[in-house]
Amino acid sequence: MNVVSLVPSVTETLSAWGVTPIACTKYCERPDLHHVGGTKNPEVEAIVALEPDLVVVDVQENRLEDFAALTDAGLTVLALDVVSIETMNVDLQRLAEAVGHEHPVDEVPQVVPLNQRAFVPIWRRPWMSIGADTFGSRLLEAMGITNICSELDSNYPELDLSTVAELQPDLIIVPSEPYEFDDAHLEEFADIAPAVRVDGRDLFWWGVRTPEAMHRLHEQLALIRPRSAKMAE
Repeated sequence: MNVVSLVPSVTETLSAWGVTPIACTKYCERPDLHHVGGTKNPEVEAIVALEPDLVVVDVQENRLEDFAALTDAGLTVLALDVVSIETMNVDLQRLAEAVGHEHPVDEVPQVVPLNQRAFVPIWRRPWMSIGADTFGSRLLEAMGITNICSELDSNYPELDLSTVAELQPDLIIVPSEPYEFDDAHLEEFADIAPAVRVDGRDLFWWGVRTPEAMHRLHEQLALIRPRSAKMAE
């Protein structure tokens, strides 16, 4: 089956299943595959010209207008919508059925709850974070980490660091993507809470990597001494 993947998580998962996409986005970290633009600006005409059997998109990562353009061109498009571990398992089954792959649902690891509150910056100028209905927030929740932005109205809220300080996070989880924070940026968090870098793929990419990613994140975050512990001394 000829599949075009416009979702990095899907490209990684399909490849692990032995279903190599004929094309993917430039963000899929597969330089060996043909690229057809980015997640927000796919090259629709190039995709149509490939005559794929299936195009895979995700509601959280791709645009409705691109989905419409691909379906209007007569292509079969599978739209996933992963915002939690539960929806991930459902959509992995849908993806497996669409490509003819037998996929047993992997058990989510049970880990010791970390019982911490965290701020997760994903952008700067303006500072942005993730809200409750995002995969990263739900993954942290499964590890016993409360996202301090989970009660805000937006899934990608903008807020300044003074507001972050008022919300009193125990730690700041700094992913490697979508924004590349340097050491100077981390120094801006010094008066708020301890900051720890994590692999953004482990936090935001879902699919075959999720069980091991959850173990890696838990082990890494468990080593951080939260702000609340320091204040109690």
